[in-house]
Amino acid sequence: MATVYDADGQIIGRLSSVIAKQLINGEEVAVVNVERSVISGSRKFTLSNYDVKTKRGDVYKGPFFPRTPDGIFRRTVRGMLPMKKPTGRNAYRRLRTHIGVPEELLSKTAEFKKVADADASRLKSGGMLLGDLSAALGAVKRW
Repeated sequence: MATVYDADGQIIGRLSSVIAKQLINGEEVAVVNVERSVISGSRKFTLSNYDVKTKRGDVYKGPFFPRTPDGIFRRTVRGMLPMKKPTGRNAYRRLRTHIGVPEELLSKTAEFKKVADADASRLKSGGMLLGDLSAALGAVKRW
């Protein structure tokens, strides 16, 4: 059975590093409520940084950058895995991200894990919700 994390109110980078380590160790991980995770830093800098990433490359040949919250979260974890090796590719296949809480995870387990070091209340300056970033990048809002 997979380890299930609740990303609500968690800093995306700190949570992703914990998840990447578990994936490399061979565990299956599911993450729920990714649209409510927090990206630290100012809103203006975050928007400009991700806007550059989405507009990079050719429209037909890429590189392509995701705009949905679950895609951005998966891409963040992917950046922490050794994707040029079979270990990293297999680890990435064991990751599942969800917007909200799907029925199958709600019925199987009642409690979701949180990472204490990734709590957004530790931030001194403001952050931005991943769902808000995704909407600003032009994703169709389905959360």
